Amino acid sequence: MQEPEGSTARRIEETPTQATTVPVSSAAGSSATHRIVIVGGGAGGLELATRLGSLGRRGRAEVTLIDATMTHVWKPLLHQVAVGTMDAHEDDLDYLHHARAHHFRFRLGRVDSLDRARRVVTTAPYLDDDGLEVIPRRSFFYDTLVMAVGSISNDFGVPGVREHCLYLDTREQADRVQRKLFNSCLRTHTRPESSAREPLHVAIIGAGATGVELAAEIHKATRSLVAYGLDRIQPESDVKISIIEAAERVLPALPQRLSDATAAELRKLGITLHTGEQVTKVTPDAVETRSGLIVPATLKIWAAGIKAPPFLSELEGLESNRQNQLVVTETLQTTADENIFAIGDCASFTPAGAERPIPPRAQTANQQATQTAKNLVRRIKGQPLKPFQYRDYGSLVSLSKSSVGNLMGGLLGSVMIEGWLARMAYISLHKKHLLVLHGMIWLVLSSLEELVRKRTQPALKLH
Repeated sequence: MQEPEGSTARRIEETPTQATTVPVSSAAGSSATHRIVIVGGGAGGLELATRLGSLGRRGRAEVTLIDATMTHVWKPLLHQVAVGTMDAHEDDLDYLHHARAHHFRFRLGRVDSLDRARRVVTTAPYLDDDGLEVIPRRSFFYDTLVMAVGSISNDFGVPGVREHCLYLDTREQADRVQRKLFNSCLRTHTRPESSAREPLHVAIIGAGATGVELAAEIHKATRSLVAYGLDRIQPESDVKISIIEAAERVLPALPQRLSDATAAELRKLGITLHTGEQVTKVTPDAVETRSGLIVPATLKIWAAGIKAPPFLSELEGLESNRQNQLVVTETLQTTADENIFAIGDCASFTPAGAERPIPPRAQTANQQATQTAKNLVRRIKGQPLKPFQYRDYGSLVSLSKSSVGNLMGGLLGSVMIEGWLARMAYISLHKKHLLVLHGMIWLVLSSLEELVRKRTQPALKLH
């Protein structure tokens, strides 16, 4: 089933309800208006729908965005939601409101089937918490379909992961991590004086960007809790944070010097690094590795890899890889159907002459959304599409109050930055996303409002 990037909806069981046909235009195949359906409202899908809104305003296309949730949160910030340093319920985006403001349509649902011959995608029935049907099964016609459903965690079939680990793919999962972490700290604070002081062990499996950013954010949050009255917590002795990574270093996909700088910062925070340790089993109380290492763990968070949602590999006749990603050409069209595009984490694109596909990053989704928007305009005009060219602008990693990263491009080539400058560059990535969605005036006013809110509200979500 579809797991859109940023999705927080529960799984929906399919019912034998008769499908309701919902033409995106007045009649399937009879309208001159080009019908564009985008599946997935994550960074790539939402930016694409927003950019294409100008076509809807001028009546040149009917743009429909389908997602399984009602709101959007920028996925790279979920580690902040997971510890309460960001309240997603205040900073999320309402799809219905945004669609109205930017001249496209939003439809709530989880796509579960595709009919390429008829050019129709179908969403499963949407049920409420009591299992009652709210929205019936619906079908949407398209002239161009864009799959932008993001990615989910890849547990690689390791025993015990699904049963005992928390994930960080969606806002709902991030909220669950935040509740468990806060409750664990409350439990530590209120334990009887006479009881043994058993530390809260947090084990994060995976030392990619998500893993190291989450570890640093947990370090910051547990120390902030003391200032809010949980003063019986002694963070240095009561909270132990470990990162377990199969590769020989943290951030293995990034340059060595960035990895070394990050490892040094994490060790300064007192975070234990176990590199070169492949996890083979997760139990209720520990994480075990191939070498025999046993890491005690009260909370276990899996951040060791990603894959595209499994339903993509089951779509009619479309080529996918082992990670369920749809294989696309240089124009980001699927290899089997020129009417279907794929962008972001759910797409696999290997540039000519390259040995491996481009990495699944936020900047990749942003660049692909920008190029696809231009190509869809050209497609409507009957003009040839232009190939996608990926540009690596470097990598930035947030370590709570500080950041490290390398910027690429321009006359200076690759430049490593740390501290305040890296922190500002990291924040600018989210601001750039917001600029695409809302424009400069909204961004300026929103930034001012954020400054005021930080001075009048708690730095942590305390419930």
